[in-house]
Amino acid sequence: MIEIRFHGRGGQGAVVAAKILADAFFHEGKHVQSFPAFGVERRGAPVTAFTRIDDSPIYIRCNIYEPDIIVVLDPTLLHETSVVGGLKAGGLIVLNIAPRPLSNPELQRYTVAAVDATAIAVKHNLGTSTNPIVNTAILGAFAQVSGLVRIESVLQAIREGVPKGPEQNAAAAQDAYEQASLITTPATNK
Repeated sequence: MIEIRFHGRGGQGAVVAAKILADAFFHEGKHVQSFPAFGVERRGAPVTAFTRIDDSPIYIRCNIYEPDIIVVLDPTLLHETSVVGGLKAGGLIVLNIAPRPLSNPELQRYTVAAVDATAIAVKHNLGTSTNPIVNTAILGAFAQVSGLVRIESVLQAIREGVPKGPEQNAAAAQDAYEQASLITTPATNK
């Protein structure tokens, strides 16, 4: 089983991203599960969402406390909450930041990938320039750096699951797929 935890803020589309990713894996014949965990329900508040993927039916029904992968839609959350809490050793973090060396020592134990999903969302007019919706772009990056799901499956799930601007969202995911890169791995930090 692969467990993925999304961290974002209300209005960024973390919950929709978790569902679209589950749909993409479903298109590839996997058993999936996705669900949110809301704190304070308001725009801008931290939001967590979860996706489970397996080759067999999934019977577990609880939040994900020890994920294999973490997806962070808003990098300011790295300073506010324990985003990497419970991440398995050597786990993957997909960050919405412009690729650059990281100074956060907490991230040095993990494989970290980056994509500037904010710039990509703004380029494709997803949301506004002050409040871009980055969820579909980050999914393109996820497909590239995880290698777990094909970009074609992600694009299909976006076109089927995004209620507004499916082609703009698919184009954002494709751009992120092409721009995402690994910026650190545990081996490079020794």
